[in-house]
Amino acid sequence: MREKTARRTAWELLLKTEQDGAFSNLALDAALTKANLEQRDKSFVSALYYGVLERKITLDFVVSSYSDRPVNKISIDILCVLRLGLYQLLYMNTVPDSAAVNESVKLTENIGKKSAKGFVNAVLRHFIRDGKKISYPDREQKNVSFLSVYYSCPEWLVKQWLNDYGLSRTEQILSASLGRPPVTLRVNTIKISSAKLLQKLTLEGASVKPHPLISECIIFLGGCSIEMLPSYREGLFFVQDIASQLCCKVLAPQNGESILDVCAAPGGKSFSCALMMKNMGKIISCDLYPKRTRLVEQGADRLGLSVIQTAVANAKEFHEAFTGADRVLCDVPCSGLGVIRRKPEIKYKAPEELKELPDIQYQILCNASKYVRSGGTLLYSTCSLSKQENEQVVLRFLNEHREFAAKPFSLPDSIAEGYETGIATLFPQPDGSDGFFIALLQKQKS
Repeated sequence: MREKTARRTAWELLLKTEQDGAFSNLALDAALTKANLEQRDKSFVSALYYGVLERKITLDFVVSSYSDRPVNKISIDILCVLRLGLYQLLYMNTVPDSAAVNESVKLTENIGKKSAKGFVNAVLRHFIRDGKKISYPDREQKNVSFLSVYYSCPEWLVKQWLNDYGLSRTEQILSASLGRPPVTLRVNTIKISSAKLLQKLTLEGASVKPHPLISECIIFLGGCSIEMLPSYREGLFFVQDIASQLCCKVLAPQNGESILDVCAAPGGKSFSCALMMKNMGKIISCDLYPKRTRLVEQGADRLGLSVIQTAVANAKEFHEAFTGADRVLCDVPCSGLGVIRRKPEIKYKAPEELKELPDIQYQILCNASKYVRSGGTLLYSTCSLSKQENEQVVLRFLNEHREFAAKPFSLPDSIAEGYETGIATLFPQPDGSDGFFIALLQKQKS
């Protein structure tokens, strides 16, 4: 009964994502908060929901191979049932085939589609009888189609990455876009050392280990809910991906400096900068809406960071009060193509939705550059893997702003490429950072 309830919850989430374009993390958190489910079942819902989102193109390819109806002729509510059933058959070894089929048929009736029970049953059982075989497009003759179906990624995005990065790198990106991403914690070093926090978290029931390359970073392996940990409530750490932590290391804020974060919410980079400055100096953290700046304020309060001030400001509009900053962080709105494994719905956006981003990013970068003092530094970053949003924006800026030049920096070779030029791409790795882009730009002294 619990699994049936969990499957219905997962189905409702998938339908909501399809119909409303809901953000996966927000939709899942809201659904699990409302659902009367045990933790085991909540984990099952999460695995089903994210799994189906990740593998949607692959699953629909299977449906098209074993159904007598074209996928676009199947109602979305039944298609979501089929996706759930096929995902369990293909990727969840703990679910018996019989349970995957029977529960899918029950779910079909439960959602008021009794007439479709035979269809659902037939498609799933046909797939099982055929040995759960997927006849992928020919890899040599139809490479883009193969990569699209195998890694469940739209063809337009596969083509873009092949054009930008080549076949080998594209396959690495596609492979790393599937599966659960690592969770990393940034230690609040003004309150506790990494070694002591590791001990404390272990005593609190968390499974953790130190990060091999970043001393202030801890890898969280599970064991409990992060927000329920006493250490979290005491403000001893915050969740932050490795890429964002490294971004702040590249910016390298110093004690007593004036830092401007033009697109700050939810605040992770501002927090890291404050810790690197030992909570001495001034950080102005801006965002477009009061609701988002409040997130920064709440996080800073929990962590005990007094140097952070927030301001509601449009990053494309000039504000005289922000001028003269020693360092400016410009982490612009982007497509998010580097964090697909955290938000798989991102890859299903239409490419037309992303066309205006580079111009918006360029406007923000140009405006942010006005706040940098003579001799100061400007860091441009995105969590995207798109040369249109990354290299092309920065090169356009440098060509039209001769007072700035790219400044080389250092990062571990295993994490990033290109840092020796001051313009680096971090490619996603299964146990490593998200996809990320960093450009460090220095303003010449006048």
